Amino acid sequence: MKKKKISASMMCSDLAHLKETLAIFEKNKIDYLHIDVMDGIFVPNLGLGVDYIRCLRDVTDIPLDLHLMIREPEYKLSWLDIKETDIVSLHYESTGQIQRALDVLEPYGCKSFIAINPGTPIYSIEEVLDDIDGINMLMVNPGFAGQKMVPSTMRKMEKMHKYLLEIGKEDLEIEVDGNITLEKAGILSGYGANLFVAGTSCLFHGSLEGYDESIRLIRDTINQ
Repeated sequence: MKKKKISASMMCSDLAHLKETLAIFEKNKIDYLHIDVMDGIFVPNLGLGVDYIRCLRDVTDIPLDLHLMIREPEYKLSWLDIKETDIVSLHYESTGQIQRALDVLEPYGCKSFIAINPGTPIYSIEEVLDDIDGINMLMVNPGFAGQKMVPSTMRKMEKMHKYLLEIGKEDLEIEVDGNITLEKAGILSGYGANLFVAGTSCLFHGSLEGYDESIRLIRDTINQ
């Protein structure tokens, strides 16, 4: 059985209390820090950049979950100081040469994920399933925090789970990203998701003092 893991969405964090936030995450053994890298072209927003990533490397050993919402990522991977312990998600829709992009990513030794937007059919990535470690299922249209989940994505996740079972690929990791409430996390866990991006819907709400309890609730929910 795949280990259930939490990836804390740093786009939703309070930068004024970054040191304290990271200390809480280290104490609670958060699995990954989810970093949304956006270029203002592939998505209509600018996100966390290379200097922020380098800063995180200096202050914590928590691995990074790099979600690249950028056009033609294969030409920009060298900017990111990718480590073998990281996850890197390349969007299927972001390049006309997704296989080439995966080939460029492979020498870094990290986990290679394909991210797909809510409107992208699950079968689009059929030809690269042998070349990836996981799939990042976007439950919102990417670019902004605090959005509501696209309703059809719950059915889509169930469909992806059944499809992977049918073709013997159920060991692929499945990340779910966007408006992951506790209730939805429990359902998605039953559909085979094992990596949960925790943002404003289940972690970054209220004060820092509440983070310990929020993390406990997420873990209890996804491991039921």
